[in-house]
Amino acid sequence: MLSVFCYTEFAVEIPVAGGSFAYLRVELGDFVAFIAAGNIILEYLIGNAVVSRSWSSYFATLCNQGPEDFRIIVPSMGPDYGHLDPIAIGVLITVSILAIYNTKGSSIFNYIASVFHMLVLLFIIIAGLINANLANYAPFPPFGVRGVFKASAVLFFAYIGFDAMSTMAEETKNPARDIPIGLVGSMAITTILYCALAVTRCLMQSYKTIDIHAPFSVAFTVIGMDWAKYIVALGALKGMTTVLLASILGQARYLTHISRTHMMPPWFAHVDEKIGTPINATVGMFVASSVIAFFTKLEILANLLSISTLFIFMLVAITLLVRRYYVIGVTTKRNQIKLIGSIVLIVGSSTGVSINWEVDGSWIGYAIFFPFWVLSTVFLWLGVPQAKKPTFWGVPLVPWLPSFSIAINAVLLGTIDMASFIRFGIWTWFLFVYYLLFGLHASYDTTKESEAKCGAKEWNKVEEGGEKMECLQHQFPIDM
Repeated sequence: MLSVFCYTEFAVEIPVAGGSFAYLRVELGDFVAFIAAGNIILEYLIGNAVVSRSWSSYFATLCNQGPEDFRIIVPSMGPDYGHLDPIAIGVLITVSILAIYNTKGSSIFNYIASVFHMLVLLFIIIAGLINANLANYAPFPPFGVRGVFKASAVLFFAYIGFDAMSTMAEETKNPARDIPIGLVGSMAITTILYCALAVTRCLMQSYKTIDIHAPFSVAFTVIGMDWAKYIVALGALKGMTTVLLASILGQARYLTHISRTHMMPPWFAHVDEKIGTPINATVGMFVASSVIAFFTKLEILANLLSISTLFIFMLVAITLLVRRYYVIGVTTKRNQIKLIGSIVLIVGSSTGVSINWEVDGSWIGYAIFFPFWVLSTVFLWLGVPQAKKPTFWGVPLVPWLPSFSIAINAVLLGTIDMASFIRFGIWTWFLFVYYLLFGLHASYDTTKESEAKCGAKEWNKVEEGGEKMECLQHQFPIDM
């Protein structure tokens, strides 16, 4: 929810299709924005792969088969990449076609399907709690507080839907009203339902015997309600289809916006004149997602997905602090140094807490790093004047709310395994090399061209909205 609030101010103040890429580019520059964008694209690709493979498992249970029965097992490829999933590709094709068709048709589908899905969720909660066994909650929690944080970091990607929603701000009629309601409201509802379903699931069956591929369907079979697994599987399929649709809609517009800057090939920025949607970007993301979904098991994907998500959310919180406290020509050099120092101390102390938590959890470490976090936030709060106030809607309790968001994201990052950090580092290094060889030059040329067309004065007012929004939409129109 802290990350949602940070996103909300940007989505209202800078309502363009680029989401966090656009926000980071405005405040921190092209390089940071591109590195973040590359990780967000990876996040979307892996997210689609995770959901489509889960869709395949629930579809198998709906057909009265085992969760892995429809997958092609190739022993020579190993257990991590040898469970080939053609059904996952089929569902990605179907959803991509629906996303390409038009956003209005997709919205109608989502609305109708969401009503059905809510009924299924209520059925799961009520029927599951009727058959609850409190003994399944002993011991609670079985892996202690550390287990809770580790699980939170792994499942964090389940909440990234609001990032996709923020990319639709350019197509929202009244962003100042609709974006805060949509983002904060949907996150609150999602969190409540997620917790209710998790509680119900753990009370139905011991955590030791959970089926990781189709947990809810199998749970109803275990408690003797075999007929209910078909209702559950159907509801799960609907829910995951909606998730895929929202993700593909958001990621296509995300890639479109990045390609407008030429940091990515401009071919992806093309919007079909008849349909009014970014077909090239949608197809490109579909192809990449399909390759990942076809070969890779869920366990390999989850941690890598969450590390990218947490990294981006931390960057957005930092960017909000920069936006509020730094404006060229307004912020003095002295206050600029104070701002940089405060942010470095906030990030450093948060990282210290994270490392201490992961190593041994000694109270001495907390006694050192936590006061540093508090003092650095207090110093920013009282020692640096805010240089900019939001025009339409702003995050409350700045700098405390974004600072707390940074701290939580840092702690969760510290619980993820080293192998995932290595994969994350390799991908980020690849992005760095690509940016130096291609993205930097293409972005520079495009910016100069845009300044010539729109006027340098108007282009430099990007954080004010208005002129640049109209200029970008004129050059690269998208379905409104």
